[in-house]
Amino acid sequence: MKLRSRLVIVLSVLGLALVAAPFASADGLVVKTDGGKVHGKLIGNGAVRAFQGLPYAAPPVGALRWKAPQPAAAWKGEFDATKYGHHCAQNHVFDDMTFQDAASPADLGSEDCLNLNVYTPAAKSKTKLPVMFWIHGGGYAGGGSSEPRHNGDFMPTKGVVLVTINYRLGVFGFLALPDLAAEQGGASGNYGLMDMVAALNWVKKNIASFGGDPDNVTIFGESAGSFAVSGLMAAPSARGLFAKAIGESGGAVTSGALTLEPLATAGPKEAAWVSTELGTKSLDELRAVPTEKVLAAAGKRGMVGFAPVIDGKFLTETVLDTFLAGKQAHVPLMAGFNRDEGSFMAIGMTQEKWKGMAAQRFGDKAETFMKLYPSSTDAELARSAADFGGDSFIAYGTWKWMELHRKTGSSPVYRYKLDLAAPSSKFHPGEFAFHSDDIEYIFGTIDTRPGAVWRDEDRKLSDQMMSYWTNFARSGDPNGANLPVWPKYGEGDPVLHLDNPITSRPDENRARYEFWMEEENAPAAK
Repeated sequence: MKLRSRLVIVLSVLGLALVAAPFASADGLVVKTDGGKVHGKLIGNGAVRAFQGLPYAAPPVGALRWKAPQPAAAWKGEFDATKYGHHCAQNHVFDDMTFQDAASPADLGSEDCLNLNVYTPAAKSKTKLPVMFWIHGGGYAGGGSSEPRHNGDFMPTKGVVLVTINYRLGVFGFLALPDLAAEQGGASGNYGLMDMVAALNWVKKNIASFGGDPDNVTIFGESAGSFAVSGLMAAPSARGLFAKAIGESGGAVTSGALTLEPLATAGPKEAAWVSTELGTKSLDELRAVPTEKVLAAAGKRGMVGFAPVIDGKFLTETVLDTFLAGKQAHVPLMAGFNRDEGSFMAIGMTQEKWKGMAAQRFGDKAETFMKLYPSSTDAELARSAADFGGDSFIAYGTWKWMELHRKTGSSPVYRYKLDLAAPSSKFHPGEFAFHSDDIEYIFGTIDTRPGAVWRDEDRKLSDQMMSYWTNFARSGDPNGANLPVWPKYGEGDPVLHLDNPITSRPDENRARYEFWMEEENAPAAK
């Protein structure tokens, strides 16, 4: 059977109406955008049209460094959209992050990076397709849309248009200074978040030309990308640019990592850092410092040295306060996390260390803590240590985000947990469902993970997860044919466990998260 015939059958089963037209004519690879015509290519054995490196904003360089994204310049002729644009300037963050674009020396990326990729089925549909807008993770400090695990070869075959973006990172995306605020109407920082909104506006204007529905956009992201999804749900400037949201491992509603500091306190500290590390005395001087020198100085602060702030304009209050008041975007939400988000915590843990940590950190609540995270055997200790690390790092914040939205968001919520441990690979052992383990499953790109030998159950789960995710993007409900039922997150706290096989059951760990909430709300010790 020819490739086109096989694809027609597959997409027909998915319920997509196809135009009886050439599979992918030359005309199908040329699309008109508001900036001009773009010329893409076929990928995924011809099943997907790819348009890569499309500029959604002007290069934020020179006088535009540390400014809100500005409109991209139009071009004449056809823009070559057959290769990735540069990923954004960054220091080395994670060993398992690799890029497919031609970056600058030492793979530091480039400040000229505000580009996105569009992937759409090659077979044309009679109806507008749902759009999935991916925000990569990396602690707001690393990552990019050209990572192999984000490739668009497979997800569009489920009947969606996929958009993956770059956004400014680290010091270039989140430096907040009093001088910048004075220049920019009282607000500074959050440039990376502004980039996301600019990309969403580009999608609103242009995605129909690629077969997508501008009124049915789902934002989804992992880790920092998931924190960003919760932030965009709270941001007034993003309102109306998306219809659904998916969060994978992270929510900006707690006092933990990647949460928001007021500009009034963040700004002076950043100004002192600029003066000490870069020695500049004006914004003009600061904007003239070479990229490599800025990154070298920023690298001294560790991985997550710069993060979003409450700037008074993009975000006028904490994301938590917005959700508590029910002022967030009232859209369907699907969210969850992986079983072993905190696997790092189990390394080197002993019974003595565990009990000492409990007593020192939780005081008179140490006994309660030890009941929630028991350690009667070494195996139980390892499990509890991983659970504790995961809860404090990611799980509690994601849970709290879902709890808030189901109470104040007037929209359905679906909750998952990835339990299946992937096989060992070059960078990860095989006994954990670790932080970021979900990405390749969701994109269908498991074969891009170096060194992994995949099992039938991995390939089956990947296909099921792609179906859940794309079903949700289509209708706000992840359920569909040939999939285990995914109940709404409501009475009984049902959780879908992504495993072999997939099951759903009531939340087994609510008492742990309520413990964290009590700790978070407890008065600070004097």
